[in-house]
Amino acid sequence: MSDNNSKAVDVLVIGGGNAALCAALMAREAGASVLLLEAAPSDRRGGNSSHTRNLRCMHDAPQDVLTEAYPEEEFWQDLLKVTGGNTNEQLARLAIRESSKCRSWMRQHGVHFQPSLSGTLQLSRTNAFFMGGGKALVNAYYRSAEALGVEIRYKSPVDRMEVVDGTFQAAWVGGQRITAKACVMAAGGFESNREWLREAWGQNDDGEWPADNFAIRGTRFNQGVLLKAMQGAGADFIGDPSQSHCVAIDARAPLYDGGICTRIDCVSLGIVVNKFAQRFYDEGEDFWPKRYAIWGRLVAQQPGQVGYSIIDAKAVGRFMPPVFPGARANTLEELAGQLGLDAEAFVRTVGDYNAGCRVGTFDHTALDDCHTEGVTPAKTHWALPLDTAPFYAYPLKPGITFTYLGLKVDEHAAVHFAGQPSRNLFVAGEMMAGNVLGKGYTAGVGMTIGTVFGRIAGAQAAQAALKQGAQHAGA
Repeated sequence: MSDNNSKAVDVLVIGGGNAALCAALMAREAGASVLLLEAAPSDRRGGNSSHTRNLRCMHDAPQDVLTEAYPEEEFWQDLLKVTGGNTNEQLARLAIRESSKCRSWMRQHGVHFQPSLSGTLQLSRTNAFFMGGGKALVNAYYRSAEALGVEIRYKSPVDRMEVVDGTFQAAWVGGQRITAKACVMAAGGFESNREWLREAWGQNDDGEWPADNFAIRGTRFNQGVLLKAMQGAGADFIGDPSQSHCVAIDARAPLYDGGICTRIDCVSLGIVVNKFAQRFYDEGEDFWPKRYAIWGRLVAQQPGQVGYSIIDAKAVGRFMPPVFPGARANTLEELAGQLGLDAEAFVRTVGDYNAGCRVGTFDHTALDDCHTEGVTPAKTHWALPLDTAPFYAYPLKPGITFTYLGLKVDEHAAVHFAGQPSRNLFVAGEMMAGNVLGKGYTAGVGMTIGTVFGRIAGAQAAQAALKQGAQHAGA
């Protein structure tokens, strides 16, 4: 609806992924009229949510697709560990508690769940998987939104915002000014904005711009336009622009939308070396779902922003295979040649690692006692010698999923200006995830944050809009 219309929409939702859709559905259910603006065309709708698979959720007893229990305190400790304490406990615990209440509402909007499959069984206790993945979830929400009367406009990127004294006035799409009584921003981070990534990461000591070698695992449409607009409007921010959900992915992955199938999941079963054939971090520090999202940053800090995940025949069948086959060789020297690594240095690194392995009882489902001694960096679990041909290698590069710089919020998902919450401007999803994720990641928590704060933002926006409507009616 343009500003020329006599009746403005109640709630404007900017974004088209999980958080935006949850906000639109909640606002509509609360009785507000809703317009949703998605920057992408309809066949690319859903942002990064299309690439997701599951939701991390608290539960006190076994449920349909969730085994055992995953209580609040354990969820909180998992989050505390991966973030290194760089999280807002009040908002994190809110997300954790509310995650236990989301799934029945999700089902009402057509989302179905399935048991964990082979390769993801370690998540069966903590994460509920979407039947059909994130694309099916997004499609279900769009169908539900349309059925409820949410107006949806595709190819509608917002290029500027009107915010006066912390109050939302209008959004502009090209030359059209769109007004609303309240607004929810859920338009993702700035990971697709290469210039902003370059600025955030800067140059390294070798004169390289690391961000030039990043792939974007999700949508090309997350340019950070609304984040820039909010900086200009004086909103309160939180987070480090260089922190993100950053995964080690196959270096042969496409620049955009490679998604989850480009992830390399065998890191904990072998070793990782840089272009000088040197190891640089503990590959067995913790379970993979708690550590996979640090490896992109680790590789980004290496020369050339490249790494190589090396395994032997013993690891085959113990991890989710990536979409591209790895290099394969019957000798370490031959493998080094295929990778363009110095063979002598590579063989020495593997030999030192093998000599340091202290093999106990190998168990990839537990923090086992297979570790190294006298090797730097140490490998603290799952340390088996690389001694069984054939040997395999996967080239790595950093893959950015979403950035953590975002808007500071409270439990009502309100945007803040000089410490004061806006009365009609709210935010959800990646644009505020940095309140909970200062750094690090654990599988499925992005969907937890998007779902919980999307629902809160939508309900609060509807309440603000309907309150304003009632005041005008009574005036």
